[in-house]
Amino acid sequence: MSFDVPELGPSLGRLIVPRRVSELWVPLDDVREALATSVMECAGTARRDASNGAKGGARALVALDREAWTRAWEEAVRRAADRIVTVLDQTIETEAKRVRMPRRRQRQLTVSPVERRAIAARLASGGDTLDEVLDQVASATETLARSWPGDAAAQHAWRAAQEAAARRLEAAWLILEGQVEQERARWTGEVAAVKSWRPSLVPVFVIWTPLAAIAVWLGLVLGGYLPAPEWLAALLGF
Repeated sequence: MSFDVPELGPSLGRLIVPRRVSELWVPLDDVREALATSVMECAGTARRDASNGAKGGARALVALDREAWTRAWEEAVRRAADRIVTVLDQTIETEAKRVRMPRRRQRQLTVSPVERRAIAARLASGGDTLDEVLDQVASATETLARSWPGDAAAQHAWRAAQEAAARRLEAAWLILEGQVEQERARWTGEVAAVKSWRPSLVPVFVIWTPLAAIAVWLGLVLGGYLPAPEWLAALLGF
């Protein structure tokens, strides 16, 4: 029995042909394309291995097993999170320089490792529904691996699971894009706080107020409006 690997392009939908009303505030098209390409390449590898008969059967199943799908998704999430962090750090740095914020304070405002992990976790939340269908992929793959090349029903179940995974991957990516916009809203306050930052006036009052008082007093003394202390009179030859 021949083993057919499904064409996953149609099931990937908007991962291949995006339809957005507006562009994301963080450019992620290259990440989206890399994710779709990774899945398509895995399918191509599975198709080539399947054509090699019984010897290539195991490799064909591995090329599109649960781990392959998970690896592609996690890599996309990681890259998207890194891109968001990079854009945030650049935005904060630009605004901090504009308001002449001290460098030490600027470094304190960069996205921390904990915040970076939190961003990645929020972006990955769309993968929850993907995990459900990947259980079906794992089950169908195990069934075929035990009885390669399996019967028509087993192969049909495997192909159906692969197509369902592609559709869920598309849905997970769309959820990720929604989370990206939420990250923008979440960090708006932080960026606004940097834009509105102004240097503290305390050093001005602490340093310049006494100096100004001394200058005024000295002017009054030199002008003859106030008596000069003995030490100042001796110094100035009064």
